Amino acid sequence: MPILKLSAADQTLVASGDTDLLEIYESLPAGLYPPFPPVELPGGLNGLLIRGGFAQNFFFAGEILGVTFQAPSGRTIKAGGQVVKNVQGYDLTRLFVGSFGLLGVAQEVTLRLRPGLAARHVSRPGAMANLSPGRARFIWEVEGRTHLMHFGHAREVAAVLAEFGGEEVSAPLDLRSLFAAGMSPGDGGPVRDLRFGWLSGLAQPDVPPLFQKVAAAL
Repeated sequence: MPILKLSAADQTLVASGDTDLLEIYESLPAGLYPPFPPVELPGGLNGLLIRGGFAQNFFFAGEILGVTFQAPSGRTIKAGGQVVKNVQGYDLTRLFVGSFGLLGVAQEVTLRLRPGLAARHVSRPGAMANLSPGRARFIWEVEGRTHLMHFGHAREVAAVLAEFGGEEVSAPLDLRSLFAAGMSPGDGGPVRDLRFGWLSGLAQPDVPPLFQKVAAAL
């Protein structure tokens, strides 16, 4: 489950799809952050991508610079590289993100990293439904506690989190025990972000015709 390449100068990281999310955090130099909070979830980096990210308050797919994946046909596809008949003109990287496994399994992923001089993770009791998203980069709820995480300049971080208050969270969270049967979107569940409630299971949302077309072509 290796980190394949880290370029602090270019602010990019290449990792295998089975890399744990917290392993990525541990590999980064101070002042660089990936497009997800310090939380461990089922499936590592591949699981994060096929579910469309987690807790982000921004366009997650724009932070994924490339992905090499094995399609259901068994073919290895390098998004943005290999031209695939019948899917020319589509950005396969962005289609892969949030495809819930329909397009295949990520083998290698290139992430954009973002700089920040300071970072804070805070939480407080209560549902995130009662909270305006504001400018915090990551917002999620776990078993009745709302979490916010933000990084950037110290004054910006303080300003973004000032109204929320809450308690400092210093240790990463491992949520895998809440999803013994896998992680799927649905109503309710122990975890929620700005897009879905997350349940233990492998259910998938309805598949748009575009994804069906692309999957068949791969």
